[in-house]
Amino acid sequence: MQTLYIRPIGFADSPQSEEGNAIRLAGGLVYVARFALIVRDGAKIVSRRRFMADEAGDVLGALPDTLAAEAAAQWANLKAQHAPITCGVRTVRLDQPQIMGILNVTPDSFSDGGKFLDKPEAALEHAAAMLEAGAAIIDVGGESTRPGAPAVWEGDEVRRVVPVIARLASSGAAVSIDSRRSTVIAEALAAGAHIVNDVSALRHDPRSLEVVAASGAPVVLMHAPGGEKDLHADGDYADVVLDVFDALRERRDAAVAGGIARHKILLDPGIGFGKSLAENLALINALPLFHALGQPILLGASRKRMIGALAGEAPAHERLGGSVLLAARGFDAAMQLLRVHDVAETVQALRVWRGLRDAALTDFSQLGV
Repeated sequence: MQTLYIRPIGFADSPQSEEGNAIRLAGGLVYVARFALIVRDGAKIVSRRRFMADEAGDVLGALPDTLAAEAAAQWANLKAQHAPITCGVRTVRLDQPQIMGILNVTPDSFSDGGKFLDKPEAALEHAAAMLEAGAAIIDVGGESTRPGAPAVWEGDEVRRVVPVIARLASSGAAVSIDSRRSTVIAEALAAGAHIVNDVSALRHDPRSLEVVAASGAPVVLMHAPGGEKDLHADGDYADVVLDVFDALRERRDAAVAGGIARHKILLDPGIGFGKSLAENLALINALPLFHALGQPILLGASRKRMIGALAGEAPAHERLGGSVLLAARGFDAAMQLLRVHDVAETVQALRVWRGLRDAALTDFSQLGV
C-alpha cells in the first residue's frame, strides 16, 4: 500500500520575497515556497519530487486516484488556520507560538523532581512566576515519564495534582493535566483543568478516550512507541519521521472515532520517547511536515537528553542554551505550542523571533521589481 507525505522544505522570510509564491504555514508566521512530495510503498520510499507552491495544483492533480484525496487533504492542512483554544476565561490563540510552562509535582522527574512535591505553595509560586513571564498554559504533572521511572499509583497522582490544578484554575490560569490515567484525568478536569496532555496518546488506559470525549476538553496526543510498562520501548523505525507521522495520524483517527471532535485534537511527535539521538534530530528537522496532519502541533524538547548528548553530557539543569535553541527551531517550524521548563528565557526568545518575523513582513524592499 502506498502512502503520501507533503513536506515543506523551502522557507521564505515573507510572501513578497517570493513574489507571492509561498503559503502561510498552518496559519502562523512562517512562509513556505518549496515542498517535497514523498511516496512510499510499505517501508520503502519510491518517489520524491520537489515543487513550488504555485505548481501544487498540477503536481497533485497528476497523482493517481489512490493518492489524490490524501494529497489534497494534506495540502489543505498545510494552509489551514487553527481556531483558538478556550481555557475558562482565557483564550489561547494558535496563529503564533504559545508557551506551555512545565509544573512537575513529582519526586523523580528528570529535571526538577522533588522541588514541588507536597509543597503546594512553592508549586503555585513557581506557576505564578511562569505566568508572569508569559506562559499561556501551565502543564501540571504528577508522574515522571523518564526512562526507568517507577509506576505511580493513581491515588497518589490525584493527590499530587488536583489541589494545585484547583488553585490555578480558580485564579484564572489556563491549565493542562499531564496524565495517562482516566481517573486522574477525570479528577483533574473536575478540578478545573482545561486541556488533557496524554503521553500515551490515550493508549495506556482504555477509559481515557471515553473520559476525554465526554468532557469536550482539547487533548494532546503524543507519540511514544512503547506500551503500558515502558513508553520508551519498541522504538524500531523504518523511517522515524514518516513512521511517527503515520502513528500520529492513526491515533488522531482513533480519537475521532471514539467521539473526540477533530478540532479538539493536538499532536506531539514525542521527542525523546523511544528515539535515538539521530532519530530525535531527524524529527526536529522535519517538524514542518507534521502540519500536513491538520492539527495544532506541540513540541516538547526542553532539557531533553538529546541536548546533553550533544553538549558534553551537560546535566538537565544546565541545558538552557540547547533548550532555547530547540524552541527557536519550533518557532521556525510554526509549532503552535512549546512545552518548556525555562519560561522567561523562552518567551524572551519568542519575542525577538516575533520582532524579526514582523520586520520581514513589512520589508517591502523584498518585492520582486
